[in-house]
Parts: sequence; C-alpha cells; structure tokens
Amino acid sequence: MTTVQTAIAGTGAGARPTPLAAARIAVVKVGSRLLVDAETRTPHAAFLQGLTADIAALREQGKQVVVVSSGAVALGAGRLGLDRPRTLDEKQACAAAGQSALMHAWEEALAPHGVPIAQILLTFFDTEDRRRWLNARATMERLLGLNACPIVNENDTVATDEIRYGDNDRLAARVAQMLAADALVLLTDVDGLYTANPAEAGAQFVGEVGEVTDDVMAMAGGAGSSVGTGGMRSKLEAARIAASAGCATAIAAGLRDRPLLSVAEGGQATWVRPSTNPGAARKHWIAAALKPAGRVRVDAGASKALNAGKSLLPAGVVGVEGVFEKGAVVTVVDMNGVELGRGLISLSAAEAKRVAGRRSDEIADLIGYESRPELIHRNDLVLKGRDDAGF
Repeated sequence: MTTVQTAIAGTGAGARPTPLAAARIAVVKVGSRLLVDAETRTPHAAFLQGLTADIAALREQGKQVVVVSSGAVALGAGRLGLDRPRTLDEKQACAAAGQSALMHAWEEALAPHGVPIAQILLTFFDTEDRRRWLNARATMERLLGLNACPIVNENDTVATDEIRYGDNDRLAARVAQMLAADALVLLTDVDGLYTANPAEAGAQFVGEVGEVTDDVMAMAGGAGSSVGTGGMRSKLEAARIAASAGCATAIAAGLRDRPLLSVAEGGQATWVRPSTNPGAARKHWIAAALKPAGRVRVDAGASKALNAGKSLLPAGVVGVEGVFEKGAVVTVVDMNGVELGRGLISLSAAEAKRVAGRRSDEIADLIGYESRPELIHRNDLVLKGRDDAGF
C-alpha cells in the first residue's frame, strides 16, 4: 500500500470491512467543538443523541466502547461566565466547574439506551508510569466487563503545562494502546485529511494512510477551534501512536447523523491503518522492548498449562527471583532453568513470593487486598518460540 491513497474504502461487495465494523474494542474521541455549542456553552443535545444511539448499536453488536470526551473546560467557562480561559489557573478552574456538567450530559444521553457510565480522569503519568498504567487498564477492563461505558478525560484540574497531553487526541491514542483496541475514531468538525487546506483549489481528500510520515504530517493544518485545542496535526500524531499498538484510526466528521454508523459502514473518513494487529504489537513490545526485571520458576504442571495457552497461576510457581514492582516484565523458566517466555507480572516480587504455590482464592488474605487470580495473564505473556516472540 502506498503511504497515501485518495480512494475511500467502503463496505460494499468485495470491499473489506472497515476496522470499526470488525473491531472488538473501539475508542471514540469527541472534541469540544462537537459536544459544546460555542455560543451558549451548553451541550449539543442533538449531536449527543445521534452519537449515543451509535454507541448503543455498537454495544449491541458485541463491541466494547470507551469514550474520550473533551468539553469540561468549555462547559465550565459557560458556568463561570468566562469568555475564553487563557491562563492555566483559569483553565483548571473551568475544568473543575465543567466536569460534572460534562458527565451529566453523557449520563442523560446514554440513559435511554440503558447504558451506565463511569468517569475516568487521567493524567500524563497515569499512562506513562507502568504501575498506574496497569491500574487504569484494570479499572477500565472491569467497567467494560460490568457493561458500563467509561467516559475518559484528562484531569485538567491537577495537570500542569509540563505534564499534560494538551489535547485529548493523544490521550485517546494512549487509551486505545492501553486496552489493545482495534479501532480509534477521532470525531472532529472536518471530514478527514486533505492534501492541502480543503478551502484551497486542488486539495484532495485522503481516504487512507499507510504510514504517518513527515510528508503526511506536512498536510496537517494548525490549531483547533474556538472551544478546542486539537488540530489535524495532533490527530495524525495520535494515529501514529495508535498504529504502533496495532490499532487503526479514523479521522471523521462528527457533525452528521449517526457519525459512528457512517464510519463503520465505509462513509467518508481518513483511515490510518497499522501494519500489525493489537495482539501482535503487544507481544512484540513485551518480548523486545522491555528488559526483564526478575525471574519466576514454575513446575511441570504450570509449564504444560502455559504451552496449552493458559495463564500462569500462583499454584504453579515454585520460586521468585529479583526485586521488582507490580507490572514489571519477568522471565518465566521451568524447573531446569530453561526459559519458557516472559510476561507482565500482576504482583510485586515480595507479594509474588508470598503467593507462590498457593491457590488463587488465597491471594487476598496473603497480600492484604483483592488482586486478579492470575500471576501473569495469558494476554500479558509471550512464549519463547511462539507468539512472534523474537527472543
């Protein structure tokens, strides 16, 4: 595939389904320009009605949907009577005043579909620090398992200019990466990427991007709207992050009836497609990008279970070596010290030693809090010679 294609992939006869149509997990990012009326500084009820109908429809198809929503600052500015907050303290004050209004808007819009919501506020450190990353992922996965729709936003009330994302496009990409999502949809007030400013003669719509190169980035314009901070450049940067995790990204217009349905059915959108899938990207990252911090020795029964595609339970562990924290990469070896693979461990070294050889239902009593039953979940484990391990 060339780096840029101007043809639009549809879902008609002979056409491959869009990544959103085929997705198991989808992350949808909604910008302030779509959600908040710039004049009244109140939520766009009609937009939310159509979008939440789409979210409910995707969920009925068996997909898990997470929303990354901007709008707290803009809604808070309306509540506090500020025209446009400019300083950091003004933005943080508006975020504090507007976050409850933002969640209320989502709750009202999803209530007719019987979809409960849950607020997730993240900072830069929550997606960059390994332990906090794992905790955030576990929380969102549990919420999805409980049939809730997480509504994610940056925690603007505590983030400073030096440690914040600055826009929710990049945050949405990190959330997609965290959940191993198959599709990221960035809804905006334009219908995708063009080779130049769409208002200029000769500008061509770009239907598909194979790699976000410098030439592709050069097509992007500047800043966002009067109530938003993102622009096309931030969306392409987000797409590049998502692609590295095997997640496809759509940049599409949100101001249309049933925007997600349109994207899923092959309506106009710029798709940035990755060269791999989320599972393979995650396995490669564990195997090649991280240095093991310790070693876990397992018995013959556990070795057999791992090779059969099972997770590593504490009962099969006979020894733990090294000093590491929860979420570290550890090497898994058999009784003879032969490496079986490596994975992300769910407990610290001290905690893993306490639960070694014990049943999963004893973990809480042994470490003092509830934890997942697996010491290393199958999704977080790469077996040597398999899973495209590369080691």
